[in-house]
Amino acid sequence: QVMEGEPFYHFSHRGTRQRALSRHWGWHTRLTRDPQVGRRAQGAGHGRGLALPGAHGAAPAQVLWFEQQTVKRRSKRGAGVVPTDPWFPKQWYMNNDVHPDLNVLTAWSRGYTGLGVVLTVLDDGLEKDHPDLAANYDPLASYDFNSNDPDPQPRYGDRDKNWHGTRCAGEVAAAANNGICGAGVAYNAKIGGVRMLDGSIMDIVEAQALSLQPQYIHIYSASWGPEDDGRTVDGPGVLASAAFHRGVTQGRGGLGSVFIWASGNGGTNYDNCNCDGYTNSIYTVSVGSVLGDGHRPRYSEGCPAILTTTYSSRTTSKVQIVTTDLHHRCTDKHTGTSASAPLAAGMVALALEANPALTWRDLQHLIVRASSPAHLQAEDWAENGVGRRVSHYYGYGLLDAGLLVQAATTWAGTRPQEKCSVQVVQVPRDIGSRLSISTDASSCSESIRSLEHVQVQLSLSYSRRGDLVVALSSPMGTTSTLVTVRPYDTSQAGYKDWTFMSTHFWDENPKGIWTLQLENRGDAQNTGQLTSFTLHLHGTDEDMPARRSAATATDECLRRDEQGACQDCGSSLYTHHGSCLPYCPPRYYGRARGATPRDTARVCASCHPSCYTCQGASANNCTSCPSGRTFQDSTHTCQHP
Repeated sequence: QVMEGEPFYHFSHRGTRQRALSRHWGWHTRLTRDPQVGRRAQGAGHGRGLALPGAHGAAPAQVLWFEQQTVKRRSKRGAGVVPTDPWFPKQWYMNNDVHPDLNVLTAWSRGYTGLGVVLTVLDDGLEKDHPDLAANYDPLASYDFNSNDPDPQPRYGDRDKNWHGTRCAGEVAAAANNGICGAGVAYNAKIGGVRMLDGSIMDIVEAQALSLQPQYIHIYSASWGPEDDGRTVDGPGVLASAAFHRGVTQGRGGLGSVFIWASGNGGTNYDNCNCDGYTNSIYTVSVGSVLGDGHRPRYSEGCPAILTTTYSSRTTSKVQIVTTDLHHRCTDKHTGTSASAPLAAGMVALALEANPALTWRDLQHLIVRASSPAHLQAEDWAENGVGRRVSHYYGYGLLDAGLLVQAATTWAGTRPQEKCSVQVVQVPRDIGSRLSISTDASSCSESIRSLEHVQVQLSLSYSRRGDLVVALSSPMGTTSTLVTVRPYDTSQAGYKDWTFMSTHFWDENPKGIWTLQLENRGDAQNTGQLTSFTLHLHGTDEDMPARRSAATATDECLRRDEQGACQDCGSSLYTHHGSCLPYCPPRYYGRARGATPRDTARVCASCHPSCYTCQGASANNCTSCPSGRTFQDSTHTCQHP
């Protein structure tokens, strides 16, 4: 095969490997001995051959030089990890302004930006022509179930209240480096929108939304559910329940659709997310919220169905979550648990790009391992039977995108999901002031060695439902409060075949005695009866704790000083403030240390104080500016407006 282009000829041979990094010795020798190869060609000695100078169309009388072309490693200069979008300096939850942040820059530095992953936001519509969303908008991942047409554009007017879906979408997939707003967590992912909340919401509408294009869409993000009023007990109907089950069994080519769910904003009403059948489904990843300083937002509600947590707002500044807004605008005022779930959905998109073969359950295992208690404040942090700390407000803690993609790349698939159910109560039992019921689940340990989700299915009557606290203790000593006191829940309806769920026993061995405790925390006159109790254990027959934790990256430091600060991170990482980073954070740029001619170490050096990101130390090396300065394209400087 010959490709011509003045004054070169490029021959390719099927006998040599494409994209070879070193020359093929045999062909080199054979060509060197060819009578038509002149002295100068043989003199090229290092021949890695086959670029030939000569007039176009005329066969060269003599080959003057040849060399086998090998692949050279080249990287784009100045295409730093930190986006140059004007509002990225306001994105405190991913730009290193708070410690720890969501560690998204580490995931980006490894090359994961959501490419090839399709998400959809199930909400009140999506402004598909927004300049920061249009490039990633995907009509195949969109639909309007309120008006029954393919266009998810929100309905304007009515004081423009339909901004929610557009804001959630921008958190996931706002385009990067385009000079508009900020950047989404998965800024190269495809984003769709489903308009379904701006009209009558029925079981069939929910089911249709949850079943949209399940072989095309990978991740569904939802920030809605029953009323967060602290008195409702409600969940998906028959059709939506079937849609969840069909999604995880058949969606994504059998790997399972991924449903990311906001835990709920009922904190001020003392609500509990285990009374919400969407967020406590085993098929959804329930995401909690935390403030930038590690405190719990007053709107956040707790329950043991929460698996992980992301940021939702900040107390110390007016800047909340930065994202796209209606009328082609940007906002830095997005907040609530509905802001947390899309951030987690974007991080899951990065993990799916890193490993597209992950099942819906693999992702939950990875999320457990990539979440950490960090600085998240709660009184109820407790260590479960496998040594992981877990809280009813935060699940396993703050999700770390760098850890998530790192764990995803090496994750071996989990063995099939096993389910074992134990029917504990069939004869009615009086609850009184407290009732404790124990059962031996050792029969389940034949099929389940490591637990995943644990469900408690109950039917009971009670004179004031919200006064009843329900808790479950495992054989390994972990106690999970399934529902707390809900002072506004004055219902006398009790729980009719309601299923509570807990993630707190993850990876524990189910063998031994499980105990359910019901306790009256209200008026001593309260009465009721427990009529049925079934314990559903889900898990796998593999010994999961034996798998190495994703906890921290292997320390890459080659040489430390007396204080323990790293001096040399090798040639693949940057030395920064005594530690090794895969990227240089905002206000720094990467360069060779060059202390000696053979020094391959790379360091993060300071940008000029006027720059936010840069390619060098001077004021005209800026690539983007901090808030309050304007970028001058022609001079690469940041000016005060």
